[in-house]
Amino acid sequence: MTVALQAPARDSVAVHLTTSATWPSQAQALPSQTRSWLAAVGFTGAAHTHALVPARGGPREGAVGEVWAGVSDAADPWLLAALPRALPEGNYHLATAGPGLSADPASAAQSWELGSYAFDLYKPRKRAAARLQLPETPAARRGLLLATVIAATRDLVNTPAEHLGPAELAEAVRLAARPGKAKVREVVGEALLAEGFPAVHAVGRAAARAPRLIELTWAPKGARARARAALPLLTLVGKGVCFDTGGLDLKSADGMRLMKKDMGGAAHALALAQLVMAIELPVRLQLLIPAVENAVAGNAFRPGDIFKTRAGLHIEIGNTDAEGRVILCDALTYGAEHKPDLMIDLATLTGAARTALGPQLPALFCREMGMARELVDLGLMLRDPLWHMPLWPEYHGLIESEIADLVNTGKGAMAGAITAALFLDDFVPARLPWLHIDLFAWNDGARPGRPVGGEAQTLRTLLAWLERRYATPRA
Repeated sequence: MTVALQAPARDSVAVHLTTSATWPSQAQALPSQTRSWLAAVGFTGAAHTHALVPARGGPREGAVGEVWAGVSDAADPWLLAALPRALPEGNYHLATAGPGLSADPASAAQSWELGSYAFDLYKPRKRAAARLQLPETPAARRGLLLATVIAATRDLVNTPAEHLGPAELAEAVRLAARPGKAKVREVVGEALLAEGFPAVHAVGRAAARAPRLIELTWAPKGARARARAALPLLTLVGKGVCFDTGGLDLKSADGMRLMKKDMGGAAHALALAQLVMAIELPVRLQLLIPAVENAVAGNAFRPGDIFKTRAGLHIEIGNTDAEGRVILCDALTYGAEHKPDLMIDLATLTGAARTALGPQLPALFCREMGMARELVDLGLMLRDPLWHMPLWPEYHGLIESEIADLVNTGKGAMAGAITAALFLDDFVPARLPWLHIDLFAWNDGARPGRPVGGEAQTLRTLLAWLERRYATPRA
Protein backbone atom coordinates (compact mmCIF):
# COMPACT_ATOMS: atom_id res chain seq x y z
CA MET A 1 0.00 0.00 0.00
CA THR A 2 1.30 3.46 -0.84
CA VAL A 3 -1.46 5.37 0.98
CA ALA A 4 -1.34 5.41 4.78
CA LEU A 5 -4.31 6.83 6.65
CA GLN A 6 -2.43 8.75 9.33
CA ALA A 7 -1.17 12.17 10.30
CA PRO A 8 1.86 13.34 8.31
CA ALA A 9 5.24 12.23 9.62
CA ARG A 10 7.92 14.83 10.39
CA ASP A 11 9.79 14.02 7.18
CA SER A 12 6.66 14.27 5.02
CA VAL A 13 6.74 16.74 2.10
CA ALA A 14 3.71 18.95 1.38
CA VAL A 15 1.98 18.64 -1.99
CA HIS A 16 0.07 21.74 -3.13
CA LEU A 17 -2.61 21.38 -5.82
CA THR A 18 -3.57 23.83 -8.53
CA THR A 19 -5.14 24.00 -11.97
CA SER A 20 -4.07 25.81 -15.10
CA ALA A 21 -7.00 28.20 -14.61
CA THR A 22 -6.29 29.04 -10.97
CA TRP A 23 -2.49 28.94 -11.10
CA PRO A 24 -1.86 32.56 -12.13
CA SER A 25 -3.72 33.94 -9.11
CA GLN A 26 -2.34 31.29 -6.74
CA ALA A 27 1.21 31.99 -7.89
CA GLN A 28 0.88 35.62 -6.86
CA ALA A 29 0.29 34.54 -3.25
CA LEU A 30 3.57 32.61 -3.10
CA PRO A 31 6.90 33.91 -1.81
CA SER A 32 8.82 35.56 -4.62
CA GLN A 33 11.62 32.96 -4.54
CA THR A 34 9.14 30.10 -4.91
CA ARG A 35 7.25 31.92 -7.66
CA SER A 36 10.47 32.60 -9.56
CA TRP A 37 11.62 29.00 -9.23
CA LEU A 38 8.35 27.60 -10.55
CA ALA A 39 8.37 30.04 -13.43
CA ALA A 40 11.95 29.04 -14.28
CA VAL A 41 11.08 25.33 -14.45
CA GLY A 42 8.05 26.11 -16.64
CA PHE A 43 5.31 25.01 -14.25
CA THR A 44 1.87 26.25 -15.39
CA GLY A 45 -0.52 24.07 -13.40
CA ALA A 46 -1.42 21.80 -16.32
CA ALA A 47 -3.14 18.57 -15.25
CA HIS A 48 -0.83 15.65 -14.40
CA THR A 49 2.28 17.82 -14.24
CA HIS A 50 4.32 18.70 -11.17
CA ALA A 51 7.32 20.68 -10.00
CA LEU A 52 9.70 20.07 -7.10
CA VAL A 53 10.62 23.10 -5.02
CA PRO A 54 13.92 22.68 -3.11
CA ALA A 55 14.13 23.38 0.61
CA ARG A 56 16.08 26.49 1.53
CA GLY A 57 18.16 26.67 4.69
CA GLY A 58 18.39 24.27 7.61
CA PRO A 59 19.50 20.64 7.58
CA ARG A 60 17.38 19.83 4.50
CA GLU A 61 18.94 22.50 2.27
CA GLY A 62 18.59 21.37 -1.35
CA ALA A 63 16.20 18.45 -0.60
CA VAL A 64 12.60 18.54 -1.82
CA GLY A 65 10.89 21.21 0.24
CA GLU A 66 7.44 21.10 -1.36
CA VAL A 67 5.67 19.90 -4.48
CA TRP A 68 3.27 21.77 -6.73
CA ALA A 69 0.99 19.51 -8.78
CA GLY A 70 -1.42 20.40 -11.55
CA VAL A 71 -4.83 18.71 -11.59
CA SER A 72 -7.89 19.04 -13.78
CA ASP A 73 -10.08 19.71 -10.74
CA ALA A 74 -10.14 18.79 -7.07
CA ALA A 75 -12.70 15.97 -7.48
CA ASP A 76 -11.02 14.22 -10.42
CA PRO A 77 -10.81 10.51 -9.48
CA TRP A 78 -7.35 10.44 -11.13
CA LEU A 79 -6.09 13.78 -9.82
CA LEU A 80 -2.92 12.47 -8.10
CA ALA A 81 -2.34 9.41 -10.26
CA ALA A 82 0.74 10.80 -12.05
CA LEU A 83 2.65 11.47 -8.83
CA PRO A 84 3.50 8.23 -6.96
CA ARG A 85 5.84 6.85 -9.59
CA ALA A 86 7.24 10.23 -10.64
CA LEU A 87 8.12 11.78 -7.27
CA PRO A 88 11.28 10.82 -5.40
CA GLU A 89 10.77 8.05 -2.89
CA GLY A 90 9.59 9.25 0.50
CA ASN A 91 6.55 10.46 2.42
CA TYR A 92 4.18 13.15 1.17
CA HIS A 93 0.98 14.77 2.39
CA LEU A 94 -1.56 17.17 0.91
CA ALA A 95 -1.02 20.73 2.04
CA THR A 96 -3.85 22.14 4.13
CA ALA A 97 -2.50 25.69 4.33
CA GLY A 98 -1.54 28.14 1.64
CA PRO A 99 -3.12 29.02 -1.69
CA GLY A 100 -3.49 25.49 -3.12
CA LEU A 101 -6.74 23.63 -3.81
CA SER A 102 -8.26 21.14 -1.35
CA ALA A 103 -8.67 17.64 -2.78
CA ASP A 104 -11.58 15.30 -2.24
CA PRO A 105 -10.16 12.67 0.21
CA ALA A 106 -11.72 9.73 -1.63
CA SER A 107 -10.29 10.86 -4.94
CA ALA A 108 -6.91 11.54 -3.34
CA ALA A 109 -6.65 8.09 -1.78
CA GLN A 110 -7.93 6.27 -4.83
CA SER A 111 -5.84 8.13 -7.39
CA TRP A 112 -2.58 7.91 -5.43
CA GLU A 113 -2.96 4.20 -4.72
CA LEU A 114 -3.84 3.39 -8.33
CA GLY A 115 -1.11 5.70 -9.57
CA SER A 116 1.36 3.37 -7.88
CA TYR A 117 -0.19 0.25 -9.42
CA ALA A 118 1.99 -2.12 -11.42
CA PHE A 119 1.44 -5.79 -12.23
CA ASP A 120 4.68 -7.01 -10.70
CA LEU A 121 4.01 -10.72 -10.18
CA TYR A 122 6.67 -11.68 -12.71
CA LYS A 123 8.81 -8.55 -13.06
CA PRO A 124 9.80 -6.65 -9.91
CA ARG A 125 9.44 -2.87 -9.86
CA LYS A 126 12.60 -0.89 -10.47
CA ARG A 127 11.87 1.43 -7.55
CA ALA A 128 9.34 1.92 -4.81
CA ALA A 129 6.54 4.42 -5.31
CA ALA A 130 6.24 7.55 -3.22
CA ARG A 131 3.93 7.28 -0.20
CA LEU A 132 0.99 9.51 0.67
CA GLN A 133 -0.03 10.13 4.28
CA LEU A 134 -3.66 11.13 4.44
CA PRO A 135 -5.84 11.87 7.48
CA GLU A 136 -8.21 8.99 8.18
CA THR A 137 -11.79 9.88 7.25
CA PRO A 138 -14.72 7.83 5.93
CA ALA A 139 -14.14 9.30 2.46
CA ALA A 140 -10.44 8.41 2.50
CA ARG A 141 -11.25 4.87 3.65
CA ARG A 142 -13.74 4.50 0.83
CA GLY A 143 -11.24 5.74 -1.75
CA LEU A 144 -8.65 3.29 -0.50
CA LEU A 145 -11.18 0.44 -0.52
CA LEU A 146 -12.10 1.18 -4.13
CA ALA A 147 -8.45 1.38 -5.15
CA THR A 148 -7.64 -1.92 -3.45
CA VAL A 149 -10.51 -3.75 -5.16
CA ILE A 150 -9.75 -2.16 -8.55
CA ALA A 151 -6.10 -3.22 -8.24
CA ALA A 152 -7.17 -6.78 -7.38
CA THR A 153 -9.45 -6.81 -10.44
CA ARG A 154 -6.56 -5.69 -12.64
CA ASP A 155 -4.35 -8.41 -11.16
CA LEU A 156 -6.87 -11.12 -12.02
CA VAL A 157 -7.28 -9.89 -15.58
CA ASN A 158 -3.52 -9.53 -16.05
CA THR A 159 -2.65 -13.01 -14.77
CA PRO A 160 -1.85 -15.41 -17.61
CA ALA A 161 -4.18 -18.35 -18.18
CA GLU A 162 -1.37 -20.74 -17.24
CA HIS A 163 -1.76 -19.53 -13.67
CA LEU A 164 -5.46 -18.61 -13.67
CA GLY A 165 -7.75 -21.39 -14.82
CA PRO A 166 -11.23 -22.24 -13.54
CA ALA A 167 -9.90 -23.77 -10.31
CA GLU A 168 -7.69 -20.75 -9.57
CA LEU A 169 -10.60 -18.41 -10.27
CA ALA A 170 -12.64 -20.37 -7.74
CA GLU A 171 -9.83 -19.98 -5.22
CA ALA A 172 -9.88 -16.20 -5.81
CA VAL A 173 -13.58 -16.25 -4.93
CA ARG A 174 -12.85 -18.21 -1.76
CA LEU A 175 -10.20 -15.72 -0.70
CA ALA A 176 -12.58 -12.82 -1.31
CA ALA A 177 -15.29 -14.60 0.70
CA ARG A 178 -13.25 -14.87 3.90
CA PRO A 179 -13.49 -11.32 5.31
CA GLY A 180 -17.27 -11.33 5.09
CA LYS A 181 -17.60 -15.03 6.00
CA ALA A 182 -19.49 -15.69 2.79
CA LYS A 183 -20.23 -19.25 1.67
CA VAL A 184 -18.79 -20.65 -1.56
CA ARG A 185 -19.69 -23.81 -3.41
CA GLU A 186 -18.62 -25.25 -6.74
CA VAL A 187 -20.27 -27.58 -9.24
CA VAL A 188 -17.39 -29.14 -11.16
CA GLY A 189 -16.96 -31.24 -14.31
CA GLU A 190 -19.55 -33.96 -14.92
CA ALA A 191 -21.52 -32.76 -11.92
CA LEU A 192 -22.59 -29.82 -14.08
CA LEU A 193 -24.76 -32.21 -16.10
CA ALA A 194 -26.25 -33.79 -12.99
CA GLU A 195 -27.09 -30.42 -11.44
CA GLY A 196 -28.54 -28.81 -14.54
CA PHE A 197 -25.78 -26.72 -16.15
CA PRO A 198 -25.42 -28.43 -19.54
CA ALA A 199 -24.40 -25.32 -21.47
CA VAL A 200 -21.51 -24.58 -19.10
CA HIS A 201 -20.38 -28.19 -19.43
CA ALA A 202 -20.61 -28.15 -23.22
CA VAL A 203 -18.30 -25.16 -23.61
CA GLY A 204 -15.74 -26.31 -21.05
CA ARG A 205 -15.65 -30.06 -21.57
CA ALA A 206 -12.74 -30.08 -24.05
CA ALA A 207 -10.28 -28.39 -21.69
CA ALA A 208 -7.82 -30.27 -19.50
CA ARG A 209 -9.03 -28.12 -16.60
CA ALA A 210 -12.57 -28.92 -15.54
CA PRO A 211 -15.35 -26.36 -16.05
CA ARG A 212 -17.38 -25.28 -13.05
CA LEU A 213 -20.14 -23.09 -11.70
CA ILE A 214 -18.89 -21.03 -8.74
CA GLU A 215 -21.49 -19.66 -6.33
CA LEU A 216 -20.91 -17.26 -3.43
CA THR A 217 -23.70 -16.33 -1.04
CA TRP A 218 -23.62 -13.72 1.71
CA ALA A 219 -25.82 -11.64 3.99
CA PRO A 220 -24.94 -9.01 6.60
CA LYS A 221 -24.09 -10.76 9.84
CA GLY A 222 -25.38 -8.02 12.11
CA ALA A 223 -29.02 -8.65 11.25
CA ARG A 224 -31.08 -11.39 12.85
CA ALA A 225 -31.90 -14.44 10.74
CA ARG A 226 -35.48 -13.34 10.10
CA ALA A 227 -34.39 -9.83 9.12
CA ARG A 228 -31.69 -11.20 6.81
CA ALA A 229 -34.24 -13.41 5.06
CA ALA A 230 -36.36 -10.32 4.34
CA LEU A 231 -33.51 -8.43 2.68
CA PRO A 232 -33.69 -8.07 -1.12
CA LEU A 233 -31.56 -10.52 -3.09
CA LEU A 234 -28.91 -9.08 -5.40
CA THR A 235 -27.53 -11.54 -7.95
CA LEU A 236 -24.28 -10.83 -9.80
CA VAL A 237 -23.17 -12.97 -12.74
CA GLY A 238 -19.74 -12.82 -14.35
CA LYS A 239 -18.42 -14.46 -17.50
CA GLY A 240 -15.45 -16.59 -16.48
CA VAL A 241 -13.81 -17.78 -19.69
CA CYS A 242 -10.27 -18.15 -18.40
CA PHE A 243 -8.91 -18.52 -21.91
CA ASP A 244 -10.70 -18.43 -25.23
CA THR A 245 -9.13 -20.09 -28.24
CA GLY A 246 -12.39 -19.64 -30.11
CA GLY A 247 -12.89 -23.39 -29.97
CA LEU A 248 -13.14 -25.22 -33.29
CA ASP A 249 -13.93 -21.85 -34.89
CA LEU A 250 -10.37 -20.94 -33.96
CA LYS A 251 -9.38 -17.33 -33.45
CA SER A 252 -6.47 -15.80 -35.34
CA ALA A 253 -3.16 -15.38 -33.50
CA ASP A 254 -3.87 -11.68 -33.00
CA GLY A 255 -7.41 -12.39 -31.85
CA MET A 256 -6.21 -14.93 -29.31
CA ARG A 257 -3.33 -12.87 -27.91
CA LEU A 258 -5.31 -11.12 -25.13
CA MET A 259 -7.79 -13.88 -24.39
CA LYS A 260 -6.46 -14.33 -20.85
CA LYS A 261 -8.72 -11.34 -20.19
CA ASP A 262 -11.90 -13.15 -21.24
CA MET A 263 -12.64 -13.76 -17.57
CA GLY A 264 -12.80 -9.99 -17.06
CA GLY A 265 -16.54 -10.11 -16.44
CA ALA A 266 -16.01 -12.61 -13.62
CA ALA A 267 -13.28 -10.41 -12.14
CA HIS A 268 -15.66 -7.44 -12.20
CA ALA A 269 -18.56 -9.38 -10.68
CA LEU A 270 -16.26 -10.62 -7.92
CA ALA A 271 -14.98 -7.09 -7.31
CA LEU A 272 -18.51 -5.70 -7.04
CA ALA A 273 -19.38 -8.52 -4.65
CA GLN A 274 -16.34 -7.64 -2.51
CA LEU A 275 -17.46 -4.01 -2.36
CA VAL A 276 -21.03 -4.96 -1.44
CA MET A 277 -19.71 -7.11 1.41
CA ALA A 278 -17.15 -4.55 2.57
CA ILE A 279 -19.69 -1.75 2.98
CA GLU A 280 -22.32 -4.20 4.28
CA LEU A 281 -24.97 -3.16 1.80
CA PRO A 282 -28.36 -4.24 3.20
CA VAL A 283 -28.95 -7.05 0.71
CA ARG A 284 -28.53 -10.76 0.42
CA LEU A 285 -25.85 -11.40 -2.17
CA GLN A 286 -25.48 -14.17 -4.72
CA LEU A 287 -22.45 -14.25 -7.02
CA LEU A 288 -22.42 -16.71 -9.91
CA ILE A 289 -19.41 -17.37 -12.13
CA PRO A 290 -19.51 -20.01 -14.85
CA ALA A 291 -15.79 -20.71 -15.24
CA VAL A 292 -14.43 -22.54 -18.28
CA GLU A 293 -11.62 -22.68 -20.77
CA ASN A 294 -12.80 -22.74 -24.39
CA ALA A 295 -10.32 -25.24 -25.77
CA VAL A 296 -9.80 -27.43 -28.85
CA ALA A 297 -9.89 -31.22 -28.49
CA GLY A 298 -11.69 -34.24 -29.89
CA ASN A 299 -14.64 -33.70 -27.59
CA ALA A 300 -14.96 -29.94 -28.19
CA PHE A 301 -18.43 -28.64 -28.93
CA ARG A 302 -18.97 -28.08 -32.64
CA PRO A 303 -20.68 -25.63 -34.99
CA GLY A 304 -24.13 -27.02 -35.67
CA ASP A 305 -24.43 -28.82 -32.32
CA ILE A 306 -27.63 -28.29 -30.35
CA PHE A 307 -27.80 -28.26 -26.56
CA LYS A 308 -30.70 -28.10 -24.16
CA THR A 309 -30.05 -25.39 -21.57
CA ARG A 310 -31.08 -25.23 -17.92
CA ALA A 311 -34.06 -23.10 -18.98
CA GLY A 312 -35.27 -25.86 -21.32
CA LEU A 313 -34.54 -23.84 -24.46
CA HIS A 314 -32.53 -25.55 -27.17
CA ILE A 315 -29.65 -23.52 -28.59
CA GLU A 316 -27.88 -24.17 -31.86
CA ILE A 317 -24.17 -23.40 -32.01
CA GLY A 318 -23.59 -21.11 -34.96
CA ASN A 319 -20.00 -20.38 -33.93
CA THR A 320 -17.95 -21.83 -31.07
CA ASP A 321 -16.28 -18.44 -30.57
CA ALA A 322 -19.56 -17.05 -29.23
CA GLU A 323 -19.20 -19.17 -26.12
CA GLY A 324 -19.66 -16.50 -23.45
CA ARG A 325 -23.39 -16.15 -23.94
CA VAL A 326 -23.72 -19.96 -23.88
CA ILE A 327 -22.25 -20.32 -20.40
CA LEU A 328 -24.05 -17.21 -19.14
CA CYS A 329 -27.49 -18.52 -20.12
CA ASP A 330 -27.34 -21.35 -17.57
CA ALA A 331 -26.03 -19.04 -14.84
CA LEU A 332 -28.71 -16.42 -15.53
CA THR A 333 -31.43 -19.08 -15.44
CA TYR A 334 -30.14 -20.43 -12.13
CA GLY A 335 -29.89 -16.93 -10.67
CA ALA A 336 -33.44 -16.09 -11.75
CA GLU A 337 -34.76 -19.22 -10.01
CA HIS A 338 -33.92 -17.56 -6.69
CA LYS A 339 -36.20 -14.60 -7.54
CA PRO A 340 -33.71 -11.78 -6.98
CA ASP A 341 -34.70 -8.16 -6.63
CA LEU A 342 -32.04 -7.31 -9.22
CA MET A 343 -29.67 -9.24 -11.46
CA ILE A 344 -26.53 -7.80 -13.05
CA ASP A 345 -24.28 -9.67 -15.44
CA LEU A 346 -20.86 -8.44 -16.54
CA ALA A 347 -19.01 -9.92 -19.49
CA THR A 348 -16.28 -9.29 -22.04
CA LEU A 349 -18.89 -10.49 -24.48
CA THR A 350 -18.54 -8.97 -27.96
CA GLY A 351 -16.07 -7.23 -30.22
CA ALA A 352 -19.10 -5.48 -31.67
CA ALA A 353 -19.50 -3.44 -28.48
CA ARG A 354 -15.87 -2.31 -28.80
CA THR A 355 -16.43 -1.41 -32.44
CA ALA A 356 -19.46 0.68 -31.48
CA LEU A 357 -18.14 2.35 -28.32
CA GLY A 358 -14.39 1.76 -28.18
CA PRO A 359 -12.43 0.42 -25.20
CA GLN A 360 -13.34 3.07 -22.60
CA LEU A 361 -17.15 2.87 -22.76
CA PRO A 362 -18.79 -0.36 -21.56
CA ALA A 363 -22.12 -1.06 -23.21
CA LEU A 364 -25.15 -1.11 -20.94
CA PHE A 365 -28.29 -3.03 -21.87
CA CYS A 366 -31.35 -2.52 -19.70
CA ARG A 367 -35.08 -3.02 -20.19
CA GLU A 368 -36.04 0.09 -18.18
CA MET A 369 -35.17 3.38 -19.86
CA GLY A 370 -35.31 5.36 -16.63
CA MET A 371 -32.92 2.97 -14.89
CA ALA A 372 -30.53 3.12 -17.82
CA ARG A 373 -30.55 6.92 -17.91
CA GLU A 374 -29.89 7.09 -14.17
CA LEU A 375 -26.86 4.81 -14.57
CA VAL A 376 -25.47 6.73 -17.55
CA ASP A 377 -25.88 10.07 -15.76
CA LEU A 378 -24.26 8.72 -12.61
CA GLY A 379 -21.37 7.28 -14.59
CA LEU A 380 -20.72 10.60 -16.27
CA MET A 381 -20.84 12.41 -12.93
CA LEU A 382 -18.40 9.95 -11.33
CA ARG A 383 -16.22 9.80 -14.45
CA ASP A 384 -16.65 6.03 -14.55
CA PRO A 385 -18.83 5.88 -17.66
CA LEU A 386 -20.98 3.33 -19.42
CA TRP A 387 -23.32 3.87 -22.35
CA HIS A 388 -26.87 2.71 -22.96
CA MET A 389 -27.55 0.54 -26.02
CA PRO A 390 -30.95 -0.83 -27.05
CA LEU A 391 -32.41 -4.28 -26.55
CA TRP A 392 -34.04 -3.82 -29.93
CA PRO A 393 -36.73 -6.52 -30.27
CA GLU A 394 -36.93 -6.23 -34.06
CA TYR A 395 -33.48 -7.85 -34.21
CA HIS A 396 -34.55 -10.99 -32.36
CA GLY A 397 -35.14 -12.76 -35.65
CA LEU A 398 -31.39 -12.62 -36.23
CA ILE A 399 -30.84 -15.18 -33.44
CA GLU A 400 -33.77 -17.48 -34.25
CA SER A 401 -32.81 -20.93 -35.53
CA GLU A 402 -34.68 -23.08 -38.04
CA ILE A 403 -34.05 -26.23 -35.96
CA ALA A 404 -33.75 -24.94 -32.37
CA ASP A 405 -35.13 -22.16 -30.21
CA LEU A 406 -32.08 -19.93 -30.61
CA VAL A 407 -28.73 -19.77 -32.36
CA ASN A 408 -25.75 -18.27 -30.53
CA THR A 409 -24.72 -16.01 -33.40
CA GLY A 410 -26.59 -13.41 -35.41
CA LYS A 411 -27.24 -13.64 -39.12
CA GLY A 412 -24.45 -11.41 -40.41
CA ALA A 413 -22.08 -8.94 -38.82
CA MET A 414 -24.56 -6.20 -37.97
CA ALA A 415 -25.81 -5.40 -34.44
CA GLY A 416 -23.57 -8.03 -32.82
CA ALA A 417 -23.63 -6.54 -29.32
CA ILE A 418 -27.42 -6.18 -29.48
CA THR A 419 -28.08 -9.73 -30.69
CA ALA A 420 -25.80 -11.09 -27.95
CA ALA A 421 -27.79 -9.12 -25.37
CA LEU A 422 -31.08 -10.33 -26.87
CA PHE A 423 -29.84 -13.91 -26.58
CA LEU A 424 -29.26 -13.40 -22.84
CA ASP A 425 -32.59 -11.58 -22.51
CA ASP A 426 -34.43 -14.81 -23.37
CA PHE A 427 -33.05 -16.40 -20.18
CA VAL A 428 -34.09 -13.60 -17.80
CA PRO A 429 -37.77 -13.44 -16.74
CA ALA A 430 -39.54 -10.42 -18.20
CA ARG A 431 -40.40 -8.81 -14.85
CA LEU A 432 -36.95 -9.23 -13.30
CA PRO A 433 -34.90 -6.00 -13.23
CA TRP A 434 -31.70 -6.85 -15.08
CA LEU A 435 -28.56 -5.10 -16.29
CA HIS A 436 -26.23 -6.57 -18.88
CA ILE A 437 -22.83 -4.85 -19.18
CA ASP A 438 -20.55 -5.71 -22.09
CA LEU A 439 -17.11 -4.39 -21.19
CA PHE A 440 -13.50 -4.50 -22.41
CA ALA A 441 -11.66 -4.85 -19.05
CA TRP A 442 -8.45 -3.60 -20.63
CA ASN A 443 -6.45 -0.42 -21.21
CA ASP A 444 -4.90 -0.48 -24.66
CA GLY A 445 -3.14 2.85 -24.03
CA ALA A 446 -1.56 4.24 -20.86
CA ARG A 447 -3.01 7.17 -18.91
CA PRO A 448 -2.12 8.37 -15.40
CA GLY A 449 -3.11 5.63 -12.98
CA ARG A 450 -4.24 3.40 -15.83
CA PRO A 451 -1.32 1.47 -17.31
CA VAL A 452 -1.69 -0.77 -20.34
CA GLY A 453 -3.29 -4.02 -19.20
CA GLY A 454 -6.26 -5.17 -17.18
CA GLU A 455 -8.72 -2.53 -16.04
CA ALA A 456 -11.78 -2.28 -13.82
CA GLN A 457 -14.68 -0.42 -15.43
CA THR A 458 -18.01 0.82 -14.02
CA LEU A 459 -17.34 -0.52 -10.50
CA ARG A 460 -17.57 2.90 -8.84
CA THR A 461 -20.73 3.71 -10.76
CA LEU A 462 -22.42 0.41 -10.02
CA LEU A 463 -21.57 0.59 -6.32
CA ALA A 464 -22.89 4.14 -5.99
CA TRP A 465 -26.06 3.18 -7.87
CA LEU A 466 -26.60 0.11 -5.67
CA GLU A 467 -26.19 2.29 -2.59
CA ARG A 468 -28.90 4.59 -3.93
CA ARG A 469 -31.20 1.67 -4.67
CA TYR A 470 -30.76 -0.03 -1.31
CA ALA A 471 -30.14 2.96 0.96
CA THR A 472 -33.60 2.62 2.49
CA PRO A 473 -35.91 -0.38 2.83
CA ARG A 474 -37.92 -0.95 -0.36
CA ALA A 475 -41.58 -1.86 -0.33
